[in-house]
Amino acid sequence: MADNIKLIIAVVLMASAITLFYTYAEYSTLLRVLGLLVAAGLSLFVASQSVIGGTALSYVKNTQVEVRKVVWPTRQETMQTTLLVMLMVFVAALLLWAVDSALGWAVRALTL
Repeated sequence: MADNIKLIIAVVLMASAITLFYTYAEYSTLLRVLGLLVAAGLSLFVASQSVIGGTALSYVKNTQVEVRKVVWPTRQETMQTTLLVMLMVFVAALLLWAVDSALGWAVRALTL
């Protein structure tokens, strides 16, 4: 029950901030955006105190750990892979053009 209350408070806080953002359009956009960011931070903090929010927060932390484990390709590997993909797309386009031309020729020959 307490988790539901925390999530409701987080949603109400964010909805109120969005409503106030548009209600006070005559004020500086910078101040309204800063207020919206503060409210979003508070809303996320309140939501993270619930079981669902804690689970989501741990998921985000675990994904950051996994991203650090990824071995990213070098510039040369990226360029080689890109060129190979472009070459294969060109070859596939030529094959499709040839098949389309042959089928078009066959249809014209049969319908004349």
